[in-house]
Formats: sequence, C-alpha cells, structure tokens
Amino acid sequence: MKIYISVDMEGITGVTHSRQCSPDHPEYGRFRRLMTQDVNAAIEGALAGGATEFLVNDSHGPMTNVLIEELHPKAQLLQGANKHLAQMEGIDESFDAVFFIGYHAREGRDDGVINHTLLGRTVYEIRLNGDPVDEAAINAGIAGHFGVPVALLTGDDAVTEDAQRRFPGVTVAQVKTSINRFTAACLGVEESHRLIREKAEEAVKKIKDLQPYVPAAPYRFEVDFKSTASAHMALLIPGVERKGGRTVAFETENYLEAFKVLWAVLILGNASREGIL
Repeated sequence: MKIYISVDMEGITGVTHSRQCSPDHPEYGRFRRLMTQDVNAAIEGALAGGATEFLVNDSHGPMTNVLIEELHPKAQLLQGANKHLAQMEGIDESFDAVFFIGYHAREGRDDGVINHTLLGRTVYEIRLNGDPVDEAAINAGIAGHFGVPVALLTGDDAVTEDAQRRFPGVTVAQVKTSINRFTAACLGVEESHRLIREKAEEAVKKIKDLQPYVPAAPYRFEVDFKSTASAHMALLIPGVERKGGRTVAFETENYLEAFKVLWAVLILGNASREGIL
C-alpha cells in the first residue's frame, strides 16, 4: 500500500508563528526537526495499519526543510521548489491515499494559526467555483484527478474542521487549538506524535471506504491578490481575465490544467507585486 505525504510547516507540532518556519530565524532548526518527527509519526502509524511505501513531498517555503538524515527509512523524500504541481509534485494513480501533514487554514479563516493561502505575501483569497478554498482543498483536487483520496490531515482546529467538512471520512489529528493567528494551545510533543501515529494507523485502515475529492467541472478559479500589480501582470497568461482591481479569473474543463494555470498565475503575481525589474 502506497502513501503520498505532502508536508507543510505551519500546522506542525508546536509551531505558532511564521518566524519559526523561516530559515532566517534562529530556532528554525528546531522546527525542521519537529516537522520531520511529525512525518515520521505518520509513517509509523501508517506502517502499523498496513502501508508499505511512502513518498514525502517537502511542501513548505523553499521546500528544503525536512531533515533527510532523520527521516524514516521507509520513505523517499522529494525536495526543491521548482515543481509543476508544487505541494503535490509526484502524485499519480499508483498511490492509495494522501496524507496532509502540518497543514493550515486559508487566509481569513477565523483565527487559524498562521492562516494564509499558498503565497501569503501575495494572495488574499482563492475561490474554486465560488467557494473560498485552502491549500488542502486545492491539493485534494489534484489527488482526486488521479483517483486518490485524502485519508489523513494534521494541523490546528480550523484546518481539521474544514477538512472534515470537505472530505467525507477523512481522519484528522488536531495537534493545536488556535487562539489567534500567532497564538495556539499546542499538545506536547510526545502526545502530539502519539496522536498522529494513532490517527495515521486508523486512516490507513479506512482507505477502502474513502472517495477521491473531485469538484464539479468546469473549474473556475478566482484569485484576489493583495496588489493590483499582481493582477495586472497575471493577464500575460492566455485565458486569464481581470475581474477587478486585484482579482483575476480563468476557467478550464480539466482540474490538472486548472491547477497549472493557477500556479503560473500565482508565480507571476508574486514576482511582480513590487515590480518585475
């Protein structure tokens, strides 16, 4: 049984501030280790449930965070930022299920810890067919394109609540309770990892009952940028339309194609928010 693991950092055990997730912060090394340990706990639980193979996609920031020398030996690690499918690079039909480890709520979702959507400095909101979506929903659509269901998600109360609403049957491990964007009540490390192991084992045993997340086509994405400059330059991409000062939109019949256009729009918007040259 083959499990795909996409691991972000803001929802990891003990993380409460974006500085802790930045290579420039003196304590970043601590949280890289905790990130790796959360992944290992999920792998240990999945192995107990019957899983046999794992691909871990490092999915935070520069995507070079997970410590390979401390990663569980059963896992392969995919690192580096130039990925066409970003947080879902490497997913295909060969996987039985997806785990989202260390995920967070979308920007504006109440007081979710470090809430943002993909590129926090650039993006205010992303909507799919009119519904505001978080990274879990966007990425679950990619997995669904390949017929792979989301089995496990770990993070705070906001993101786990949204996952349970959107992905019927998903197992969640709530490792912290949000108080505001930069404050949370966190489980201790041992208890958090015990919970992740337990929920990962439970999730694997339920895979046969899960259905992939497949939104209804056509797929219309709308992006609200934080800068009009980003919206302006995103129009260089064919098929993208301006819908307001900071908003662009596009529509396709294929989800994988839709995501690639979205990712290109965000990359260009991010590069141009303060001027390209």
